[in-house]
Amino acid sequence: MTAKTTSAVETSLAHLPQVHEPRNPGTALDLDRIASLQANTSAIERRAATLPGRRSVKKEYQAAWLLRAITLIDLTTLSGDDTEGRVSRLCAKAAHPVRDDILKALGMDPITTGAVCVYHEMIPTAVAALQGTGIPVAAVSTGFPAGLSPFHLRLAEIEESVKIGAKEIDIVISRRHVLTQNWQALYDEMKAFRAACGEAHIKAILATGELGTLRNVARASWVCMMAGADFIKTSTGKESVNATLPVSLTMIRAIRAYHESTGYRVGYKPAGGISKAKDAVTYLTLIKDELGDRWLRPDLFRFGASSLLGDIERQLEHHVTGRYSAANRHPIG
Repeated sequence: MTAKTTSAVETSLAHLPQVHEPRNPGTALDLDRIASLQANTSAIERRAATLPGRRSVKKEYQAAWLLRAITLIDLTTLSGDDTEGRVSRLCAKAAHPVRDDILKALGMDPITTGAVCVYHEMIPTAVAALQGTGIPVAAVSTGFPAGLSPFHLRLAEIEESVKIGAKEIDIVISRRHVLTQNWQALYDEMKAFRAACGEAHIKAILATGELGTLRNVARASWVCMMAGADFIKTSTGKESVNATLPVSLTMIRAIRAYHESTGYRVGYKPAGGISKAKDAVTYLTLIKDELGDRWLRPDLFRFGASSLLGDIERQLEHHVTGRYSAANRHPIG
């Protein structure tokens, strides 16, 4: 392995939260605190509505934000017709997400995406394809996307995914625990999932589009963090409503309050429906405003996306050449 490759691998390993941050160990479940949590929906929605037009970055500043966004993407394929060939091509794109001529014109060294996210069945293919890159493989688990398979099978699925090479596990919570306000059950479930992950870090998918209210989103966020989640994530991408700015603001403020209370930083991952470069910049602006620059790193923030990368690369080519290219010039997988 050359010195340059070694450096690239070391840089990529920084995607994992355990490298630079003490891992969130969780806390005891505080039901009084959970019961006291509220969400001012109208105020949250007003604040979220100002975000798309409140900040505007142009030219080289926009290019810099978009390059940062690429390093924060969990490049994802979660389709029933996934094949080894498709996953291998996706991994090749993750390792080289922007064409060399565009990077050269921008004066940039090579970059990679934050991770590649696949179903359990495709983990060996992804691990083999990413060997030597340092890019971690994330696997969706626990009966994704509904989370309704038998509990012992959900635990076994996590353990098997870790055993064959997944470094990150995206689990789905049981939405019924939130809807029935059974916070103890949600906490116990999340603790068990965290234990099954071992050294792999765990992203708790709340499926916010199915939780009913922003107050439920806030409370579920806190319970999962108390149980030791490394990340909290909006959606599976399979719900009718996925990542939204009001939901993101609610979850981000829960992360901020948890950090202020415990000293531990928890990551955030919006997923589903984020497909345009301008949307990525809006989310990064929100993170910068609410959490600060430290969260604008792949160990604490990820986009769950697939088509987003293609649009960002297209915008970068426009910045370099002054012309918009066809989407098929920037294939994903």
